[in-house]
Amino acid sequence: MTAPSTLKQLLALAVPTFGQLIAEPVFVLIDTAIVGHVSDAALAGLSLGSTVILTAVGLCIFLAYSTTSQVAHLLGAGRRREGLQAGMDGLWLSAAIGAVLAAALLIFAGPLCEALGGRGDDARLGAVYVQTVALGVPGMLLVYAANGIFRGLQNVRITLVAAACGAALNTALDILFVIGFGWGIAGSGIATCIAQWFMAAFLVIPAVRWAVSGGAGLRPRAAGVASAGGDGLPLFLRTLALRAGLVATVMAAASLGTDVLAGYQVVNATWNFALNVLDSVAIAGQTLAGARLGAKDHAGARALVRETARAGLLAGAAVGAAFALAGLAAPGLFSPSQNVREIATVGMVVVGVGLPLQGWMWALDGILIGAGDFRYLALTCALASAAHIATLCALVFAAPLLPSGLVRVALLWTAFDIVLMGGRALANGLRIRSDRWMR
Repeated sequence: MTAPSTLKQLLALAVPTFGQLIAEPVFVLIDTAIVGHVSDAALAGLSLGSTVILTAVGLCIFLAYSTTSQVAHLLGAGRRREGLQAGMDGLWLSAAIGAVLAAALLIFAGPLCEALGGRGDDARLGAVYVQTVALGVPGMLLVYAANGIFRGLQNVRITLVAAACGAALNTALDILFVIGFGWGIAGSGIATCIAQWFMAAFLVIPAVRWAVSGGAGLRPRAAGVASAGGDGLPLFLRTLALRAGLVATVMAAASLGTDVLAGYQVVNATWNFALNVLDSVAIAGQTLAGARLGAKDHAGARALVRETARAGLLAGAAVGAAFALAGLAAPGLFSPSQNVREIATVGMVVVGVGLPLQGWMWALDGILIGAGDFRYLALTCALASAAHIATLCALVFAAPLLPSGLVRVALLWTAFDIVLMGGRALANGLRIRSDRWMR
């Protein structure tokens, strides 16, 4: 496989995959822009509530990643029916986990927001958002598994259509419920819930029809569901470690005051959106790596590493430049508070500088996931997250000694760039230099 054809394959998968990936961050961005004009307390509550939702749902991203890897490997090996059956097992697993997770979020919404450092109206409004969005969590997880099937099949255009329709529906309902009906942050949560179930139906129905036409059975198989869960466990632990680092960043921001937390939400919501440009490259590499290794094409997999890493670095540089420039103007869209806008601007510039390294790191992450190197990723992500949390503890302890809130915010995001993301980049770079990940 020559480099130009590899790059063409990456782009063919990455562009529509980006459309699917931006659905959830777009929902949060829309919520942030609309709720931010309700009140500062509502925006701070959204920061807490969206962190709970994104953390809980994000921990289940293994449903998409493991399904993609399994389907791609089996199809690459010429075992199409077994690959489609693995996709069905992933759907059943996602439905079961989604039901349990939704119930847990409904019950523990308040304590979870308080555990993040929220107090008073911040925590109360955050809990309202969590409880309304929680009803759509099973739909979110079904979307993950369905996307895994389509990625493994290298048929991802439908995910772009689903994302576009879901975002449009969420925007319309957000405006209607929050502004038109005056339901506040609860209206935003309800809009997201409805949009998530719409996307689930849009993707799951054709995924099931495709699987059945390929000879897969509809009934849940205990052994297959258990196997899907077992393969995804290391990925779950890897994501858990990453989310622990992200949640610790939220808690550090909360300890520095409401304005800092509100500014953090602006940067975080925007970063989650920008990250999906990088993740789309990673997932394209993941899909192709799974297929090539399934076909025992190790030379092709090694060539794929070079092209994917280069594409990730270039995408990170472009996104980083745009992110830093947006930091000079975009914060005004999210809050009328001058202090919140300044804090958000500093955060966006610092994060923008680190995005090229993140692009390279995420690209290698995708290759290693496609290769099924889940245990290594879980271990190294846990180590990087632990180092990041220790750094944040030192920052919070030293905060009273720092000259201004802007300096604190700059150091907060610098730690994020260097310790959490930089640590993972170092680990992935060392791993990919060997051949162990291919075995």
